[in-house]
Amino acid sequence: MTKDWKSKLHEVIYEADTPAGKLFDVVLLVLILASIVLVMLESVEEFALAHGEFLNIAEWVITILFTLEYFARIISIRKPSQYIFSFYGIIDFLSTIPKYLSLFIIGSQSLVALRALRLMRVFRILKLARFIGESNNIMRALKASRVKIGVFIMFILILCTILGSVMYLIESEEGSGFTSIPRSIYWAIVTLTTVGYGDIAPHTALGQFIASIIMIMGYGIIAVPTGIVTAELATMDKDDVHLNTQSCPNCSAEGHRDDAEFCFVCGESLHQKETE
Repeated sequence: MTKDWKSKLHEVIYEADTPAGKLFDVVLLVLILASIVLVMLESVEEFALAHGEFLNIAEWVITILFTLEYFARIISIRKPSQYIFSFYGIIDFLSTIPKYLSLFIIGSQSLVALRALRLMRVFRILKLARFIGESNNIMRALKASRVKIGVFIMFILILCTILGSVMYLIESEEGSGFTSIPRSIYWAIVTLTTVGYGDIAPHTALGQFIASIIMIMGYGIIAVPTGIVTAELATMDKDDVHLNTQSCPNCSAEGHRDDAEFCFVCGESLHQKETE
């Protein structure tokens, strides 16, 4: 009983739990990094003039390899459209086509930098898929606390409007940059968030005193949203479930539990079909 070639190809391309899969992803990441470096070097005029031919040949080699990989992903899955129109499928397409477009559109090769997004696959190699659950917890915590955060932001906007208006009354005659209430509100927001660009600064003693209070308030206010989200996270039940990198051979869905028998998206069996 041996796996058919499509199953073997799918295992190598879509799964990082096998030695071949890990090697494939490592080689892929090296090619991505190499391609990005080439694009960067090509933007350096002196280097491009001295090594233009090498850069062009190297980029074409990498582009052809990415093209083969793209079609291999399509061939090895039962429902190609699931990959083609997926996030990674679109990124793979956009990261491969620019070099071909450069034959017809001058300058489009700079879009090859989109390949940086493909580095997200490093999470599969490093087995960081287990952190998907943690990120989902954060998203749920943000969603659960959105009303509290919304009320807090509204309070901050009202506070900045009041403080900006007060500073306009105090500083508008001093030529310190508080030329209007909107501009003064902008200063209040920048100061309260402790960013402090320094493009506007109070000149009067009272204005500087108020600014000092706002700065001190900023340290406490910034911590409030973090505390709200942290409190929500603390109340959530965290299931300690380990996820692997196994990809569904039917729809390419990832993030299955180690003990999963079927895909949680399409219900297809996760076991590769074998042929004699």
